[in-house]
Amino acid sequence: MRADLLTICRECYRVLRPRAPMPQFGVEFFPFSNVNNTIRLREGRVLARISDLLESAPENVLRAILHILLAKLYGKPISPAHAVRYRRYVSSHHISSRAHLLRQIRGKKRIESAAGTVYDLEAIFDELNTRFFFGLLARPQMTWRRDHARNSLGHYDPAHNAIVVSRVFDRVPVPRYAVEYIVYHEMLHLKYPVKLRGSQRCIHPPAFQAEEKLFPQLEKAKQFLKTI
Repeated sequence: MRADLLTICRECYRVLRPRAPMPQFGVEFFPFSNVNNTIRLREGRVLARISDLLESAPENVLRAILHILLAKLYGKPISPAHAVRYRRYVSSHHISSRAHLLRQIRGKKRIESAAGTVYDLEAIFDELNTRFFFGLLARPQMTWRRDHARNSLGHYDPAHNAIVVSRVFDRVPVPRYAVEYIVYHEMLHLKYPVKLRGSQRCIHPPAFQAEEKLFPQLEKAKQFLKTI
């Protein structure tokens, strides 16, 4: 543990809790597969882990990270200045490109199969590609999730170039247009990668939203998703 990291942690704690007893701290850089930072309280000891991707971060960024972690742990307001400083740093091209590489190297992506019991995701992708994208999108890995997750119906993972869809859709009662909409939405993420506007991530830019409205059964699909 870097001595300056422990000092910064104590200073951040004192600002947030000026009259509280100073606890013991354990702060370390940890090889997460992404820019993750965690904190927990165990037997009166505060244990924080910061992504080793941030080991060379300047002191003001480390201070921002520890402030944010401690504020969350103790239910204190997060300083807007610290929040902006942290977002800007991790959103920089240097860090975001390294994070992308780390996800590829360290991240575990279990690819199952595109062929489900009812629907074949590769066939759906190819059909949508022809109908809406002139066949110009290169098909990423298509896979059903192992479980029937309802909290994440579908996502595009750029680090592994994969579109993942929850198996909750691979059932006879699910209409094809609902599966098509999920895949179409993730294809738009493939076409319109996440970009930065200042320190903010732009996930659904205007062009994305406009093109999503071209899906003919959009409202019908959204209504069905509410029943999942």
